[in-house]
Amino acid sequence: MTTTKNPPQQYLETFIQKYTQRTQASKNLAQKNRQILADKTSIGIKFTPEIKELCYPIAVEKSNGSRLWDIDGNEYIDILMGLGTNLFGHNPPFIQTAITEQLQRGMHIGVQNTIAGEVAQLISELTGAERVTFSNTGTEAVMTAVRIARAATKRSKIVIFTNSYHGHFDAVLVRATMTEYAKKAARRVMAAKSGSFLGRLLQPIQAGLAANLNPKAVPAAPGIPPSAADDVLILEYGNEHSLNLIRKHRQEIAAVLVEPVQSRFPELQPREFLQHLRQITQELGIVLIFDEMVTGFRIHPGGAQAHFGVKADITTYSKIVGGGLPISAIAGKASYMNYIDGGQWQFGDDSAPQVPTTFFAGTFCKHPLALAAAHATLQHLKTSGIALHQALNERTTQLVSDLNADLAQQNIAIKFTSFGSFFAVATSQNAVSPMAMNLLSYHLIEKGIHLRQGDKGGFLSTAHTDEDINLIKKAFIESIKELQTQGLINK
Repeated sequence: MTTTKNPPQQYLETFIQKYTQRTQASKNLAQKNRQILADKTSIGIKFTPEIKELCYPIAVEKSNGSRLWDIDGNEYIDILMGLGTNLFGHNPPFIQTAITEQLQRGMHIGVQNTIAGEVAQLISELTGAERVTFSNTGTEAVMTAVRIARAATKRSKIVIFTNSYHGHFDAVLVRATMTEYAKKAARRVMAAKSGSFLGRLLQPIQAGLAANLNPKAVPAAPGIPPSAADDVLILEYGNEHSLNLIRKHRQEIAAVLVEPVQSRFPELQPREFLQHLRQITQELGIVLIFDEMVTGFRIHPGGAQAHFGVKADITTYSKIVGGGLPISAIAGKASYMNYIDGGQWQFGDDSAPQVPTTFFAGTFCKHPLALAAAHATLQHLKTSGIALHQALNERTTQLVSDLNADLAQQNIAIKFTSFGSFFAVATSQNAVSPMAMNLLSYHLIEKGIHLRQGDKGGFLSTAHTDEDINLIKKAFIESIKELQTQGLINK
């Protein structure tokens, strides 16, 4: 069971004092900026009165390799890594060189970039996409992919899955109307090992939970009109019954939008479900969209599609592909991507665009600096080959294995999970309350491991050394033991 005990007052006061003394300049900056700067990061993941005095971000003035330095002079091993952006660490020389060289040539916007086609070709070579276009953020990329799907199918509804995150435009900021109790029960069921006695016992319950899930979405935050959720169905991820609901609504559904391995629930990696989903969407003429903001170019050069052996119709990328600069890519089959520009035609004959175009625009799409960084990143991935990912994935797997072995030896009921070089506390483990998870991130920061407040895991990069990984491991174990000693984590 999840512990709900409040932190002991004496422990909390002592820790807050120690933490704030270490990061006083960051705290002062947050207070100084609060009146003028409306900033979500200033309150962490969620404002919590008990730890109000800790609710400020670490202000960083320098980054390099696996390290950050804050304005208090503290040095950190960074495992946030730009929220998964920096596969090669901070400021890798080959990307720095590409940006510097482009900066000397200029930042011309609103004209065609000479390397846009080369960057698109590299994405195609790595992922198998037939055509590619560029935007600025993950949110814009997903929004565009959904619009393309609706234009191509002439249908309105989209399917998303529980626990997924697809950006911050209204149509995907929705939630299911399933009760919290039912959600938790469904998670426990999905966490049961496939083929185990418990898994077989709970299969009928799992199917029943999915059947009782109301797929009608409702807004997930203030300011989102109810109408934004009208064309969204939310289904249980990884549950075969969800495929039946897709069949039931097949004449309404334009696209199924999938985060193949969810950043909020990374232990669920449903290969067979994704393969069945691909088969069904093909049969029904529904566009399958993979949101690979986190998994793209991380698990494999070809992303989650290559890892799971599933070819989506449209895939969206950001984070790693930009090498630290803001860029996103929408890539996929020509029959869908043609809705951006009308499709193939050539000069010197009577050919013309054959497909009606949907609306797509953006002043900063194909920004010269972002494309230069993307070109350097993709060329590095192409040159390095699969060996780069295999080595980094293996190091992350070993880190998680070591953490789990140490915790099991001490009878602490926490398990870590990983997908590629992303690792996290398994959400299905109920030993950690939200408060304990929040405090875990602060304990890590206090020990020199940088993670965003409230996050449950992080990313390894090629810049992390063996010494870094040992220090990360040590900080996690010590922090968890300290929280367990205070009764905040169950044995």
